Amino acid sequence: MHPVRKKRLSIILLIMAGVGIAVALALAALSQNINLFYTPSEIAEGEAPIDTRIRAGGIVVDGSVVRSQTDLNVAFDLTDGYKEMTVTFDGILPDLFREGQGIVALGRLNADRVLVADEVLAKHDEQYMPPEVAQAMERAMERVNHSKAEEAKSSSSYSY
Repeated sequence: MHPVRKKRLSIILLIMAGVGIAVALALAALSQNINLFYTPSEIAEGEAPIDTRIRAGGIVVDGSVVRSQTDLNVAFDLTDGYKEMTVTFDGILPDLFREGQGIVALGRLNADRVLVADEVLAKHDEQYMPPEVAQAMERAMERVNHSKAEEAKSSSSYSY
């Protein structure tokens, strides 16, 4: 092989190796920073991974907010209309955080399937609901309606 061609080939191979390494590093960094969204039903059913940063959204259950008397710890339950889960948070909650309102919590599930949140996001007006929460609520309501229809079908079947 001619020395000039050999040099060009080695430069091209080095460039391709550098691009390959850069792409691999970028993909590794992106996969570590993904926050997957889970509903309370999915978390209760064990679909969400433990000790991995996730987002969970739903409606704060009325009467479930428990505030610590000594520090900023707060515990509350979230629901998607089908199942409930508990969230704990150590910090100042957003001003718009209320019972019966939609929220998204970011954190990690512990072994007891309780979300230990490090960030809580509340909706910003009366009509807004985060898209993930709205879709999760619709899916949960479809599940509830489907299971009620199945129960009604099985209880109304007659044998002759």
